[in-house]
Amino acid sequence: MRTAETILNIIRDRGQRHLALEDVYRQLFNPDLYRRAYAQIQANRGALTPGIADETVDGMSQAKIATIIEAIRHERWKWTPVRRVEIPKRNGKTRPLGIPTWSDKLLQEVVRSILEAYYDPQFSQHSHGFRPHRGCHTALTEIHQTWAGTKWFIEGDIKGCFDSIDHSMLLTILQERINDKRFIRLIEALLKAGYCEVWTYHPTYSGTPQGGVMSPILFNIYMDRLDRYVHHTLLPEYTRGNRRKTHPEYERLRSLGKYYRTRGRSDKAEILRKQAQAYPSGNPNDPDYRRLRYVRYADDFLLGLIGSQAEAEEIKAKLTTFLRTQLNLTLATEKTLVTHALTGRARFLGYHIGMMQSQTRYDTRRARVVNGKVGLYIPVDVIENRCKRYMQNGKAIHRAELLTDSEFETIQRYQWEYRGLVEYYGMALNLACLSKLRWIMETSLLKTLASKNRTTVVATRKRLQSSQQTLNGPRRCLRLTIPREGKKPLVAVFGGLSLKRQIQTAMPDKVTLPYINRRSGLLERLLRDTCEVCGATEHVEMHHIRKLANLTKKGPREKPLWMQIMIARSRKTLAVCRTCHMDIHYNRPQSKRQGNRKAG
Repeated sequence: MRTAETILNIIRDRGQRHLALEDVYRQLFNPDLYRRAYAQIQANRGALTPGIADETVDGMSQAKIATIIEAIRHERWKWTPVRRVEIPKRNGKTRPLGIPTWSDKLLQEVVRSILEAYYDPQFSQHSHGFRPHRGCHTALTEIHQTWAGTKWFIEGDIKGCFDSIDHSMLLTILQERINDKRFIRLIEALLKAGYCEVWTYHPTYSGTPQGGVMSPILFNIYMDRLDRYVHHTLLPEYTRGNRRKTHPEYERLRSLGKYYRTRGRSDKAEILRKQAQAYPSGNPNDPDYRRLRYVRYADDFLLGLIGSQAEAEEIKAKLTTFLRTQLNLTLATEKTLVTHALTGRARFLGYHIGMMQSQTRYDTRRARVVNGKVGLYIPVDVIENRCKRYMQNGKAIHRAELLTDSEFETIQRYQWEYRGLVEYYGMALNLACLSKLRWIMETSLLKTLASKNRTTVVATRKRLQSSQQTLNGPRRCLRLTIPREGKKPLVAVFGGLSLKRQIQTAMPDKVTLPYINRRSGLLERLLRDTCEVCGATEHVEMHHIRKLANLTKKGPREKPLWMQIMIARSRKTLAVCRTCHMDIHYNRPQSKRQGNRKAG
């Protein structure tokens, strides 16, 4: 039987050659695809979260895979309605999130891996959301490196995109490339499975199964129609000319300066050179030169136009019409804007994007190096909103909810929050503005630790202050070191991060690495079918826990054998027989069968 990696490489090769995908349903009979899917998603935060049934990743076994394959083989598989919960958003609204059962998640991951292997090589180079080896920073890098000279930004945001996907249109798109009715029917049944909210069933007439692992790839397949429309229609229509014509006044002054320089009048030539630099070298209003560029991340997209405002408005109208007539989607009016690149800034992926202009920044050849380049900035409201989390009445305050945590955990939490922001906005020109946030967070951290230890902020600062070496030199920080006998000391650090801009030097190419069979220790233990507690070889399941820290807590009783094994191996999974698994869940110290085995 072929391995999962072999199957996915064959499917990806067909996608690269734009060949139709045929007879794919029978690939769902291969248990290695399910084992690979299990290894991929078992560590997800939602793996131990139940859907409308109590089934989770805990109790995963080869028998469960065989049961799913048997139902798929005879076309008896039925998707379970997802459990829907409302997730709060920053603007006070909520976002619906569906939580499938574990078996549904496993099968969804298998189908997702097949669709991704086939469709990803065909997706647009300008699509960056929900794709391997791509993300927000690759989208921003493309803008930074290839959008020089942009005059107008067209911001696009699709209203309720995930919930508005037209099922019939999505299935039509899938049928264009996949010639397997059973596979299409399986996806159609998933789309129409419905959801339960407050124990009430609701059918689904549109939208992708948000919360499920298949939602992102189905969304990208649907939105690829927009990418193709922009690539094949809009970009050629608004791209013409090889280069701009030179600005007449710039060319006149430059030629005159060259004349005086050949006559030995260097002083006069230098004056003319400086006068010429008051004008752009190329004619910004050249009617024969146009450029349109495009980047999309999920339901947010941005277009950059070198042209007139009327053309920008025309492009916006064409996109609105295409989305409404071809994809049954609507642009959010309040977020779909046309912005002048020099006087305003577009907002995309949490960054402000604008064009830089300076007549005083030169390189060694005395050429202007800033004009027409893309500038990425941290929005002011992002910094202000982050600071408000640690402030009250204009002052940094302690966080009472962290007083029960240890000093080590508190410092780590602050550092995670600060580091995440520094690393995400590492491409911003005004990255140094985060020094204000660092000062407020540091003050809040010191007040929290001082309140916990009933001491002063000054004393806490003196005890923890230190420095840390970075690529850009030493940076001051707060450091806590906890020595341990026979082990390396535990070290928690807040700060110590350089706020010097880190820009990527090259735009990443489309990665087409082959799928490699890297069998994990988890799958080896699953295939071994041996209980790691009592040695039984029947009805072996995988026991999962959320955190190892829950096992290492001190308690009044001696830790059972299964717990000692997981702590010693530092693993959150354990292969156990069904009897031992029941012992674990019912907190029985030792089953009779296990006791008899040891006695024998």
